[in-house]
Amino acid sequence: MSFWLTLRLAWRSLWRRKMRTLLTMLGMIIGVGAVIAMLSVGNGARISVEKEIAGMGTNTVMLYPGSGRRGGTRTGQGTGRELTMEDCLAIRELPNVMTAAPMLRGDVQVVFGSQNWATSYTATSPEYFVARNWPAAQGRVFNDNEVQAAAPVCLLGKTVKEKLFGSSDPVGQVVRLGAVPCQVVGVLETKGDASYGGVRDDMVLLPYTTAQRRMQRGRGLNCITVSARQADRVGSTQKQVMELLRQRHRVPEDEEEPYYAYNQAEISKAAGEATRVFTTLLGSIASVSLLVGGIGIMNIMLVSVTERIREIGIRMAIGARGADILLQFLVEAVVLSVMGGLIGIGLGIGAAYLLADVFSWPPGVSTGSVMISFVFSVLVGIFFGFYPALQAAKLDPIQALRHE
Repeated sequence: MSFWLTLRLAWRSLWRRKMRTLLTMLGMIIGVGAVIAMLSVGNGARISVEKEIAGMGTNTVMLYPGSGRRGGTRTGQGTGRELTMEDCLAIRELPNVMTAAPMLRGDVQVVFGSQNWATSYTATSPEYFVARNWPAAQGRVFNDNEVQAAAPVCLLGKTVKEKLFGSSDPVGQVVRLGAVPCQVVGVLETKGDASYGGVRDDMVLLPYTTAQRRMQRGRGLNCITVSARQADRVGSTQKQVMELLRQRHRVPEDEEEPYYAYNQAEISKAAGEATRVFTTLLGSIASVSLLVGGIGIMNIMLVSVTERIREIGIRMAIGARGADILLQFLVEAVVLSVMGGLIGIGLGIGAAYLLADVFSWPPGVSTGSVMISFVFSVLVGIFFGFYPALQAAKLDPIQALRHE
């Protein structure tokens, strides 16, 4: 018997029992759809995290003051040796360093006319925009002359701009940062939400000298952002920077590192590992429903064999071999799983896009996950359909014809 004739007979048999066929496929539909949706959620989360890390600046090392001691008590990060602008200038001279930018941070109430908004500010230098890959969407960034003069200028994040100015152009307007009037010279390009729940667009940038003279007291920096020249040298650049700081501040060899350093390569690697585990876990959980769907197919095929014993006997009596019977029932099982798989793929892709819209990240649907789900559905049909098909092929023709 030809394969195409067997396929047609299998389809006719399934079509005669439409409701049972649909209910049997439901397990595969849910299983395949769940696998694609969960893998897509994991991939979308990974893409979102990688995009966020890239948005913080490539090849970047972040330096923070370390913890201090009072007697035998550790006083926490930021209470030890401080970072200064002189440290930042020295770091820029290292051969592997492309640029380094000072950072001062704080909270501030921004006021324009009758509108006001509580936000945070970052005081820095023009190198910050290069290190963090963050250009101005409107206007411009402040320059070195404005930094040297401690000019009262600032850039607004998109959120701050919308809260104070709505759809109006803020460039050239004067806002008040606490008690300090500043002219808006630009609006930052939008960066979106951060993974920790904050909004990176909700901030104001201004020259660090302006903050030191008008908003804060002291020369210490909260952080220095260092950008390495090459991605494969971020680790070595971090070591060079830490050694330079030890030398500059005459830190004894037996004293622990006086500063904290985090580089984007390490953060990216850790985030990648975490999202891979997350994706694998989601895929494994969803795969259980595929096995449940396969068990459902086996159950229905065993019932089908029991119901069609006389039909099997008649086919054998007119010349059908055991291999023909085996093939027919195996094809029916595979058709059930493949049809359920195809419908599940469509539903899974739709669910992936819906979840991506809810969580505001890329859909993450990959060709690989779709192909794996489809192949798995075929294998499930073969694996769980083989036993019922083998039972049908082993029937004795005489006994089958006598069956009522």
